[in-house]
Amino acid sequence: MMNQLIEFSINHWEMVAVFVAIAATLIFVETRGGARGLTSAAATNLINDKDAVVVDIRPANEFRTGHLTGSINIPSAKLKDSASTLEKHKSSPIILVCKTGMTAGSSAKELIKSGYDVYKLQGGITEWQNAGLPLVKK
Repeated sequence: MMNQLIEFSINHWEMVAVFVAIAATLIFVETRGGARGLTSAAATNLINDKDAVVVDIRPANEFRTGHLTGSINIPSAKLKDSASTLEKHKSSPIILVCKTGMTAGSSAKELIKSGYDVYKLQGGITEWQNAGLPLVKK
């Protein structure tokens, strides 16, 4: 098996080089100063153990369809302008929640620059629902 891998690498060095470049780029992008991802279970533990503040960055109409208990709705477009809302929570961890977990990472960078301890919910509200965890609609 190892001999075949080495032979393939020698015969197709261009493909191996492209694969290594893509893998290195992916690792670099995922590790450079973004928010740490949390599973639904880890987020629940952080909320219960360290009084983490949940910030839902979806638009208000999506927030009203269902959100985590006690979460604050600050749409991602207004996150920079809402620093005063979050200032009182600076000593607590902040968990950013979006629909699928894709936009929370970019929104987290601004908060990290401002000195917040920021996490993002992996898979977003969709993964939370798929795990059978509760949402509130009020």
